[in-house]
Amino acid sequence: MTGGGGGATADTFRIAEGLLGDEPTVSVSAPDGAVRAVLALRGATLLSWQVASGAAGHLTELTDGYRDEAELRSQDGVRAGLLAPFPNRVADGRYHHGGHDHDLLPGRLGDRTVYHGFAREAPFRLVAATMTPDSARLLLRSTSIRPGRYPGYPFALDLDVEYTVGRHELGVGIRATNVGETTAPYAAGWHPYFTLSRPIHDLVLQIPAHTLIRTDASLIPLPGKNALLPLDRCPDMDFRAPRKLGDAVIDACFADLVPGSGARTETVLSDPATGAELRVWQHSGYLHVFTGDTLARDRRGSIALEPVEVPTDAFNRPELATAVSLEPGRRREFRFGVAYVPSLH
Repeated sequence: MTGGGGGATADTFRIAEGLLGDEPTVSVSAPDGAVRAVLALRGATLLSWQVASGAAGHLTELTDGYRDEAELRSQDGVRAGLLAPFPNRVADGRYHHGGHDHDLLPGRLGDRTVYHGFAREAPFRLVAATMTPDSARLLLRSTSIRPGRYPGYPFALDLDVEYTVGRHELGVGIRATNVGETTAPYAAGWHPYFTLSRPIHDLVLQIPAHTLIRTDASLIPLPGKNALLPLDRCPDMDFRAPRKLGDAVIDACFADLVPGSGARTETVLSDPATGAELRVWQHSGYLHVFTGDTLARDRRGSIALEPVEVPTDAFNRPELATAVSLEPGRRREFRFGVAYVPSLH
């Protein structure tokens, strides 16, 4: 169903267009008002996800997204950014692909850190919307990644992002189609910040991962197998058993995720005072965790739990060459999301 109407009726989820400053937005809400999500078309960025909780049924904000147009445009913290065609960093802004050297920051001297791809600032449009009594499904599309548009990335991709907003769960799928004539390097991820309405030092985290990705001082993974550190040898970063975050400072990637029921991995953030939980799920890939210690606003007020297809600097890792190669005419999808278990009080 194309366009913004989606055929909503009084007993189905509803969709509405809006603005964040001058930035176009789309919001969806449940017919009884117990769920509301807001997306910016810039980057297909989730701005807010609210679900009713408690006996009174008040809406609870579960993400710490951009609050105004200036924040969205600044991209500080990459709040809920969709990470494509690469997640996290590319070392020195350079990589080698298809027999050629590429520079994502041509002419720049000094700090050559490049973060999180281009999709998070790309223009998207709503191309389909489907509403039922229990969910809303929105499909957003961008055709902005083309040769000559982004320095150092002479490849052509169409990106589709599908959001499914249910009663207590939000699902996301990123699909990239290579519409060019050469194999493109590509991987995706998501950079949401989650909150359970209290500082993160009070919250408990559980990550079903066996391995930590070791990095240098620039947060670039060490070469080859030197990057793989079994968590048995790193107890300070081992969250396989639920642990209170306390004053832990984390900006790290976790590997060898263990799937649970439904063949999906679940990372659990919980509030021991109320029993409320957020379960961040994914079917493959890695999980990057950032405790928000360098944010410009509300440091450590929320935590980034980031499903990613590949670890940092994947474009420069020979062992990941196949994983990041998207051949002409081929499509790849990465799916992930988050489920909310409300407070018991």
